[in-house]
Amino acid sequence: MKRVYPDTNRFRQIIRGRIRQNLKRFITRGEILGKQGKNFVSIPLPQIEIPRFRYGLQETGGVGQGPGEEGTPIGNVLPQPGEGQGAGSMPGEHLLEVDVTLEELAKILGEELELPNILPKGQRNIDTFTDRYTGIHRTGPESLRHFKRTFKQALKRQIMAGLYNPEDPVILPIQEDKRFRASKSKAVPDSSAVIIYMMDVSGSMGNEQKDIVRIESFWIDTWLKSQYRDLDTRYIVHDAVAREVDRHTFFHLRESGGTKISSAFTLCRDVVQKDYDPNTWNIYPIHFSDGDNWGGDDTALCMKILKEFLIPWSNLFCYGQVKSAYGSGQFLKDLMEEFSSEERLVVSEINSRDDIYRSIKTFLGKGK
Repeated sequence: MKRVYPDTNRFRQIIRGRIRQNLKRFITRGEILGKQGKNFVSIPLPQIEIPRFRYGLQETGGVGQGPGEEGTPIGNVLPQPGEGQGAGSMPGEHLLEVDVTLEELAKILGEELELPNILPKGQRNIDTFTDRYTGIHRTGPESLRHFKRTFKQALKRQIMAGLYNPEDPVILPIQEDKRFRASKSKAVPDSSAVIIYMMDVSGSMGNEQKDIVRIESFWIDTWLKSQYRDLDTRYIVHDAVAREVDRHTFFHLRESGGTKISSAFTLCRDVVQKDYDPNTWNIYPIHFSDGDNWGGDDTALCMKILKEFLIPWSNLFCYGQVKSAYGSGQFLKDLMEEFSSEERLVVSEINSRDDIYRSIKTFLGKGK
């Protein structure tokens, strides 16, 4: 069976290459989001020929039989493309679905977009110790006694002492026969991160805008999960008022109402203060909006919250402005004017699905 390993690895490399070639299409179309498992996704890949046997038609004759001149291709005995039964005259395209782990998908994303590995703050220099029972000791608590090792040791001792009777195989371990599981502590670097997604769900944010946010957040999640052992995700929606919701509600809430972006920033600040110590957590607030905010006073309040709380607390604060037919787009201009030299604030303008690919690289290319 080991002979098949090189072929298997070669096939995996082919699959990996095809995913990289089509990565931008996968990202912009979002076709794999509905095929997620717990730790993998199914990706449809066209134009990969799977080796298989092909059988000729019955009663076509054996080797060297039937009409034909020397040099006639033997493939003529096989059905020609488009000659299958049923309606239609053109060959179809067959897709192969392959399962790819999210870890592998994150590697491909990082290589293709040339994303740097993230250097987490806070607990990156702190080690947690995990215990694994990989050894055997002669002493220990009865709860950790290794039954099989103890039995074998008692059996060996009784045979050597001539006390073992095959007709009455009673094994009685004594204290010196007992063996116990022993743990070994291993230091594991500990780092934790939280993504706080915020989205404007006012009347100007339609289904297309929410689909763009959904696609981009999937790829951001995939990359950050490859960088952190523990990752929390929180969701905030807002129109004139903000509230925290679950993931399904975040992407399917019906849009309505006006817009006060400060309501989302205020709630985000409260969530961080309550649950995530900025000294030990890697914090990634990401806000999506069409850039239409209610009044200059609310925008001024947003800038104050960003300057005093959210940006100092965050590894990176990301703002994605999704174009809509009704949004003014002014908020992005205000951010760039207020924080023109702030490295921890990253903004991206997303005019259509084609811009998702570039936006992801803009957000994650800082390596923070």
